[in-house]
Amino acid sequence: MASPVAAVVEVAARALVDAPEKVAVAEAEHRGTTVVELTVAQADTGKVIGRQGRIAEALRMLVAATAHHHGIRATLDIRDPE
Repeated sequence: MASPVAAVVEVAARALVDAPEKVAVAEAEHRGTTVVELTVAQADTGKVIGRQGRIAEALRMLVAATAHHHGIRATLDIRDPE
């Protein structure tokens, strides 16, 4: 089961992209911090990052706020599609 932080990232990312079926969210634990990894289709990478990284920064702030609300530490890592 995905954490609330991963669920928030998935819902937000699916709303932003043209190919929501290709949105993948994974979680990993690293030194006591949950790392949420977001992967989208190659064509949608720019939509998730935004101009000058504004959307990516907003997603990271959303992750931080959700994690704080649930009493955990979390970061967002946007991965290049392979």
